[in-house]
Parts: sequence; structure tokens; C-alpha cells
Amino acid sequence: MKIQNLLKTSSEWIKGDGGGNRIVFSSRLRLARNLNRHPFPGWAKKAEREKVLAVAQPAVADLPEMKDAIINDSMEHFTPLEKQVLVEQHLISREHAAKNAGSGLVISKNRSLSVMINEEDHLRIQSLRSGLQLKALLKAVDKLDTELEERLDFAFSPQIGFLTACPTNVGTGMRASAMMHLPALVLDDQITQIIKAVNKIGLAVRGLYGEGTEALGNLFQISNQMTLGQSEGDIVDKLHKVIVQVMEHEENARQKMLEDKSRMIADQVGRAYGIMMHSYSISSKEVLNLLSMLRLGVDLNLLPEEYRATIDELFIRTQPAHLQKDYERKLTTEERDGLRSDLLRERLKSVPEPDTKALALAKPIEGDKKKS
Repeated sequence: MKIQNLLKTSSEWIKGDGGGNRIVFSSRLRLARNLNRHPFPGWAKKAEREKVLAVAQPAVADLPEMKDAIINDSMEHFTPLEKQVLVEQHLISREHAAKNAGSGLVISKNRSLSVMINEEDHLRIQSLRSGLQLKALLKAVDKLDTELEERLDFAFSPQIGFLTACPTNVGTGMRASAMMHLPALVLDDQITQIIKAVNKIGLAVRGLYGEGTEALGNLFQISNQMTLGQSEGDIVDKLHKVIVQVMEHEENARQKMLEDKSRMIADQVGRAYGIMMHSYSISSKEVLNLLSMLRLGVDLNLLPEEYRATIDELFIRTQPAHLQKDYERKLTTEERDGLRSDLLRERLKSVPEPDTKALALAKPIEGDKKKS
């Protein structure tokens, strides 16, 4: 029932309330915290993890921001399918989905805040919003952190900062990231160059579900890697500047493609619409790439802006666990692919055909020039 309540409405970061989400799909900020004089989860026995859970979960649930929390429970009470739904909504990590007794989860009513208990660290405090809102996230998470410090005794060193299970998180314990939609940089073969440049300045580029995952749907997560010796504000400022620069590169790539490869853009957007509207079996990987092209179509005014939210929501709703939740059983790949195509046709039936004709005919292709 808890997961059913979660599925009834969209998260703030999907709906885009207050954030605008043209190129930056969403922003996320996460803090790692541990309780003093308690072994980290990776070293703790079940009884020790349960002791931490009994102390930490009520403290989190008692926060004003967690009033009427949509989820406040132990991980052992979720089915594998329900856990995967939470992963697909980016509310928990894949690692936390593997946890059971001794681990817990609290998610705020609007899903902008979630706290994983006994993941890699005792507490993983996460805030997620639409668009580029890193500075607003820092303010919100800092407030939550301060409130928790009044209730819990965190492991802290005056010399190096907060103590964490992974050395790369020692210091502020903070990871900030932005999920970016970069189809033009991919289509124009510039994405590898951008990733190398970002990596050189100490930032990481990951896929849709974080470390070790593929960048499906032309979605890339850019985040800081180190937290030691830097303030939270410095980390956010550096990341924000880089995100803005990548946005500029994506905008320039889009403009260049409109000028030089308008027929290709028209084909990609029109083909994506046609396949999804007339398909009867479609994989999750394929649909993410097709939705990416429809989203680009909205950005380029080939589709009305009012359909952006529908397209964005389908990035989540077409994923395997979401499709299977209504059936409460594991479906075969063929069954999922069929249900996914049915969902697409139903949800996109009100979306008009992209206005690609004018774009496709705006500039003749080189072959046509030579023939004329």
C-alpha cells in the first residue's frame, strides 16, 4: 500500500515545480553521516545495525520536514519489486535496495527528501529537486543536518570533518549532482570530449542510476568526487559553474545542428514519435532513447511545452518495476515490452504529431544540392 500511494502522483522533481528543467533534468544533494561510537554498517552485525536503526529512524521521522512521511519503514518489509520501484524513482540506491533487517527508509510527503538508514553509512540524507537548484538543495539539506545534530551524536573529527565508511566521502560527507539531458552533444559526437574535460577537473560523470550504470536516454549525472578539504558551499559553487558550462555546450550543439543538420533532427524526433505511437513491443532501453528525442522536440518547439511533464514522467513509468507493480508479480521480458508499448500509446495519444516538416525542408541536404 505504501508503494501504491507513492505511485499515485509524480514527485516534485519529475513535475518540475519551481525549477524549470530544460537541460538539467534534476539536482540532487546527499550527505553521509554516522553515529559516534557505533560500527559502520559494513562492519556491524545484525544486532548492532538494528540498534542504530532503533535510534536513528525515530529521530529522522520526528523532523518537521518528515511530517506525514509517505514512507517510514524497515527495508525488510518491502518486496524486491517495491525496492526496485524506489530505485527507479531515484529515492534509494541500488545498494540500499539489497538491504533487509537492520536498515530503514524515511521519505517526505512530496518525495523531495529521503533518508536511507544503514546503507553504506548510518545515514544517507538526500534531497532531490527539478532543474538546476543545487544552492536551494544545500540550504534545505543543511537545515535538516542541523536538526539531526540536535538529536543524534555524529562521528566527527575536528581535523578532517565527518567520518564516513568510504574515504572519498570524509570531510563534508557531501555529494552534489545534476542529471543532465544532453542529446545534441551525443548526436554531434561531442559527449566523450565533454566527459574527459569534466573528469580532468575532479568531477565524475555517471549514468542514469549512478556509478557503473549506462547513460540511457542521453541522461548523464555530473557530480563532485572529493569532499575533504572543501566546504559545502565551495563544492556546490564549482559544480554549478561546470553545469552551466555544459549547458552552454549543449545549447550551442543544438543551434549548430538546427543550422547544419535540421533534416536529421526532424527525422530523429519524428521517428521517435512514430515508433512509440505505432509500436506493440518496445524495450526499456529503446524507449528511454526515444523519449529523449521527444523531449528534445519540446525544447526545440516542435512539440507544445504543455506535454513536457507527460514525457518526463514516462522516463520513470516505463521502467520494469513500475510496469510490474500493478500485477504484483515478475513479468517476462516479452510481457513487459508489450505493456510498455500499450502504456506509451495511451499516454501519448493526446500529444500532437511533432511539427517537423518545416524543419526538415528548411535546408536541402547536400545530395539534393548536387542534383539540382
